[in-house]
Amino acid sequence: MIIADAMLKDVMDRYGIEHYQVVGYAKGEAFEGLSLKHPFYDRRVPVILGEHVTLETGTGAVHTAPGHGLEDYVVGARYKLAVDNPVGGDGCFVAGTELFAGQHVLSANEAVIEVLKERGALVHEARLRHSYPHCWRHKTPIIFRATPQWFISMEQNGLRQAALREIDRVQWMPDWGKARIQGMVENRPDWCISRQRTWGVPITLFIHKQSGELHPRTADLIEQVAQLVETSGFEAWFDLEAESLLGDEAGDYEKVTDTLDVWFDSGVSHHCVLDTREGLSFPADLYLEGSDQHRGWFQSSLMTSVAMNDCAPYKGVLTHGFTVDAEGRKMSKSLGNVVAPQKVLKTLGADIIRLWVAATDYRNEMSVSDEILKRTADAYRRIRNTARFLLSNLNGFDPAVNLVAPDEMIELDRWAVDRTLQLQEEIQTAYANYQFHLIYQKIHNFCGNELGGFYLDIIKDRQYTTKADSLPRRSCQSAMYHIIEAMVRWLAPILSFTADEIWQAMPGKRGASVFLETWYTGLFPLDAGDDFDRNFWLRVIGVRESVGKAMESFRAAGNSSLDAALTLYCDDELKGLLERLQDELRFVLITSEARVLALAERPVEATPTDDPGLTVVIKASPHEKCVRCWHHREDVGTDAGHPELCGRCVENVAGSGEPRHFA
Repeated sequence: MIIADAMLKDVMDRYGIEHYQVVGYAKGEAFEGLSLKHPFYDRRVPVILGEHVTLETGTGAVHTAPGHGLEDYVVGARYKLAVDNPVGGDGCFVAGTELFAGQHVLSANEAVIEVLKERGALVHEARLRHSYPHCWRHKTPIIFRATPQWFISMEQNGLRQAALREIDRVQWMPDWGKARIQGMVENRPDWCISRQRTWGVPITLFIHKQSGELHPRTADLIEQVAQLVETSGFEAWFDLEAESLLGDEAGDYEKVTDTLDVWFDSGVSHHCVLDTREGLSFPADLYLEGSDQHRGWFQSSLMTSVAMNDCAPYKGVLTHGFTVDAEGRKMSKSLGNVVAPQKVLKTLGADIIRLWVAATDYRNEMSVSDEILKRTADAYRRIRNTARFLLSNLNGFDPAVNLVAPDEMIELDRWAVDRTLQLQEEIQTAYANYQFHLIYQKIHNFCGNELGGFYLDIIKDRQYTTKADSLPRRSCQSAMYHIIEAMVRWLAPILSFTADEIWQAMPGKRGASVFLETWYTGLFPLDAGDDFDRNFWLRVIGVRESVGKAMESFRAAGNSSLDAALTLYCDDELKGLLERLQDELRFVLITSEARVLALAERPVEATPTDDPGLTVVIKASPHEKCVRCWHHREDVGTDAGHPELCGRCVENVAGSGEPRHFA
């Protein structure tokens, strides 16, 4: 018996042999070419060497059937073994197969064992659980058979090198996709494009029965068959009598009944779609699919296009991960963790699904659950409510009449438009690079922090207290108009239904659909180095946040921020900066009073803030509260005609209107 040394003890234990003697040792290559007698056929078989043989189970030696396994076929070709194929397409041994003709290969196992017993060739009999390839769709065992097939050569006409050249010219997102498909193309064998199925696109060829050569008029015959298929479908080929096309030659030729690999079907979509539909162009701007398509659609499309057009069918390829649950588990009905899009559509709406897709970094696996979608819905409401606030406060605003010129706008409004411009440039870049999660993050942060937490919070006073047609009110309306014009375009590719809804509610003359628009061009920047430039407002936002934290205990005691009178003690740099806002600093901080003094003058009871150059004293205002603006002012009731109003509200109600310059 010839047994691998590493397997010797296991084999002897399995056979129940306690006493045995090793006759000698030799490397496997010493047996190469030796002739062995077949255990039950009258034939001799050679010993060959194969790297696919392992020491995990068995004896270290295996039988080889070149007609029934890929590794066996490859090693058999190296030794020029005959490719015997005694199994038919029905899974049964073909007629003429000695001992087993007509038996199904899986049910013939018992018969083989009986023959081995009869011939005295069975060393040991035991039941083993054997792992065997199964069809992933039908869950049935797979029988491998070597049969003649049609191939596309990777080497003839330089297809492999041309494909690798084109891979370098394509933008791959994420960039690791390039290395992935590059490795696959470098190492892939020739492409087998034929399948033995009863459905699919037929390979419409006639083969000479003796020589195996294609019919000399193959190109013309394919065109004739194509015209038949156009009118009668694929069945036209299978129903076709060869005589109708070949005439007297029909007896010399065999009609191919194989069908095309389905990857070939999808792989030529660049021709069937891009080259035939009006309004589309070749190559495509983008191919988009899951990360498994580097070996599938992306590759089959690349091969067919390079062969046909000598170039890739796409300028860019984007791949995404697979959807998993919150714990990272694959979606499965048996686990009960599937989130059905139809259910989400009914309960949360299509835009929630779209926003979840955009918010997720598609380069990795994408987690989804009811809780994740609920958080997405909360984020959606933040964006939607911001748009609603902008639209509701544009009521009565006609941009053709009321739009304020940039140089006449209040300084804070100019900043809001400039910040929108900055963000639009970032969003355009993110869209160009398909970084949708960055777009979501930037828009959500803009709505929640810079607009909701700062700008819109401040301008409410102007919106609700100044005269309806005054410059302070029209200025902030102009800013909001610019913001919503830009924002609706940012949202359109992601929150399509919401963007369309916003578009219909916006003031002014506009096109029929937001989806026919380009980026908004009405935004303008702040002047660099101006007293109220980007750096100025960035510093003011920081001061507002620091003051807000310092006031938490004041508000916790049941007070409103408008009940407070603040004194800010600042270092020289900050003091000079805040003094530019003059009395309008109180509107930025949303307090009834805000004085700025030197840091050196701070009293012992001053509250420190996160800003080392700032401490504050917070006191309840001693003055009466204006019933209209809710500010506590010393001039409340000084006008006999309006005893409950402060001076500026009297001016806004009965006078020419309150002036504003900064906030």
